[in-house]
Amino acid sequence: MTKVIGMTQTRKPWVSKLRPEMAPRIVEDPRGRGKMLVPTPLLVAEEIQKTKKGELVTPSEIRSRLAERFKANLTCPLTTGIFINILAGAAEEELKEGKSVTAPYWRVVSKEGYLSEKTPPGPELQAQHLKKEGRNVERVKNKWRVV
Repeated sequence: MTKVIGMTQTRKPWVSKLRPEMAPRIVEDPRGRGKMLVPTPLLVAEEIQKTKKGELVTPSEIRSRLAERFKANLTCPLTTGIFINILAGAAEEELKEGKSVTAPYWRVVSKEGYLSEKTPPGPELQAQHLKKEGRNVERVKNKWRVV
């Protein structure tokens, strides 16, 4: 499923980036805010999976839940965001293959209800998934948002 342009591979399948062998780590926050959890893609997936059909969750809520679960002061926002994108790409690959998704990434929106412009499938596809779950989604100033 790897795309090839000319003779160069452009990327690995998203599913291969889920890294089940990866372990979470607790490190000292470089900004001095205490203990910081560096999660794994599958830990982020577990938190997204807790969001039922028709409900929404923010990246901040995911990070807070993980920090509490691992008794850390915070969860790394950078890796959490990267892992949400990996889960989005993996979910679309899984759907194309007729498999159940590792995590319904489309339920993750900003606190203002905006869809991420950065997910590999793009906000239009995320909007389609949300509409299938009964959510009202609209374009506001070239951005998608849950109403």
